[in-house]
Amino acid sequence: MTSAPPPVEVDLLVVGSGVAGLTAAVRAADAHGLRVGVVTKSAIDAATTRWAQGGIAAVFDTSADSTELHIADTLAAGGGLCDADAVRVLVEQGPDAVRHLIELGAVFDRAPDGRLDLAREGGHGLARVVHAGGVATGVEVERTLVGAVHATAAHVDEGAFALDLVVEGGRCAGVVVARPDGTTQVVRAAHTLLASGGAGQLFALTTNPAEATADGVAMALRAGVAVADVEFVQFHPTALAIDRHPRPLLSEALRGDGALIRDIHGERFVDEMLPRDLVSRAITARMLEQGVDHCFLDVTGIDHFVERFPTIASRLGEVGLDPTTDLLPIAPAAHYLCGGVVTDLDGATDLPGLWAAGEVACSGVHGANRLASNSLLEGLVFGARAVDAVAAGADGPQATGAMRAVLGPPSADDIAGRPLAVTLRAASGAHRAADGRPPTDEAAAKQAAEALDRLQRAMTAGAGVLRDAASLATTAEAVEAAATVAGATAHTRAGAELANLCTTASALLAAAAARVESRGAHTRLDHPEPDPELAVRFVVRATA
Repeated sequence: MTSAPPPVEVDLLVVGSGVAGLTAAVRAADAHGLRVGVVTKSAIDAATTRWAQGGIAAVFDTSADSTELHIADTLAAGGGLCDADAVRVLVEQGPDAVRHLIELGAVFDRAPDGRLDLAREGGHGLARVVHAGGVATGVEVERTLVGAVHATAAHVDEGAFALDLVVEGGRCAGVVVARPDGTTQVVRAAHTLLASGGAGQLFALTTNPAEATADGVAMALRAGVAVADVEFVQFHPTALAIDRHPRPLLSEALRGDGALIRDIHGERFVDEMLPRDLVSRAITARMLEQGVDHCFLDVTGIDHFVERFPTIASRLGEVGLDPTTDLLPIAPAAHYLCGGVVTDLDGATDLPGLWAAGEVACSGVHGANRLASNSLLEGLVFGARAVDAVAAGADGPQATGAMRAVLGPPSADDIAGRPLAVTLRAASGAHRAADGRPPTDEAAAKQAAEALDRLQRAMTAGAGVLRDAASLATTAEAVEAAATVAGATAHTRAGAELANLCTTASALLAAAAARVESRGAHTRLDHPEPDPELAVRFVVRATA
């Protein structure tokens, strides 16, 4: 048995290397002089952030736009479940967060007069989305933040897979990480920030990279930390329907510039500028009606497509599609987890010493459905806020934002935060960090991979864009079967990731079964209308 390296101690340990995590790392080291460590299970620039295309929503043109209008669009998309205070924080602090990113070296597209070139996306009443390279915004954001991290005192540990939180004396004291050689290490920290992204790999079709295996949500659940809104998985309506994983994304910006959605017969059937949940629902319903696995995006009416969207044009060319003449096959794909680990307005969870920001978190800004291009913005704003709170001496949560659903009743005029707990039985097979066996058992890894494929297919069919009680029950059986395999293979990375997905899937299914209505990104065929009595936040905790 290989001996583990000695413990490491830092002021702030960041788990994940996307926009939220790297924003926090840069701010902690540069602005506050904290000893910072970043652990990421792959390369530092392999996070979901780099796959983001659309841009960052923020109010810059105050002659036509305003924070109130951006807030209104966000609340409308959120289906009555956004926390209004969290949304205001996001929108009011967003422009300064983007300006700071520009100060760090980010280059965004400019209009001929030198001002930021603003695009309009679905759900936005006005053009307010800044972008880089047309649809290469995520790449530019990641490039900027990676460079900034390397220029600070932050230490980055690549290839370090966070297995579980270390909880001592009722507080988080760091994480246990696994390394490719099979060794494990306890990385101790005064404060730990989960910024590990979402759960796209729960589904067979996703725009997320292979790393998006719900690690942060699962670790939090196993540690008894509250999660919420996990039934709301946003499916991007226009993922390119080709045999490639992750599915290439055809950006929201295309529809903002006039791209049309057509069915297999070439007929339009949906307003392309509706929020993503409504467009995904319409496309899925039309696919089922026509017995096909895709619809089409018609971009032939966009002038100078190749010059305006060179990244997408190049990607289409690689698969033999010409955007100037061809209809592009599309189908909804899992894109973003709207919920996650419950936090207050400063990113504190209900476990002292543990913080969360970005897609892994439930800050309250997204509610039942995320407004396009608010995700990178959330990472920038709340990653920084968490660090500022740590530097100011905070150590636990306040009854603000989504945390009101955990710590106490909201005000009389705010039912969105009213607590409603749903108890779930966590998936079995959670990995044990002290196992000591090397993650090189090829037979076990293959077994886990096969089980993952079955899990993803079951989740897509039964808990995807369209759901009902029967499909959720069938999917729960598939999750239990996958969890059994996870328990037998958890000494491999594939098995550990499968265990994380099963744990998170159990939470998702519990909340989806309890939400007997349709709201935002959650559509129940057996309950097609929203229920005013369910305008509440479902808080999920794992049982022992």
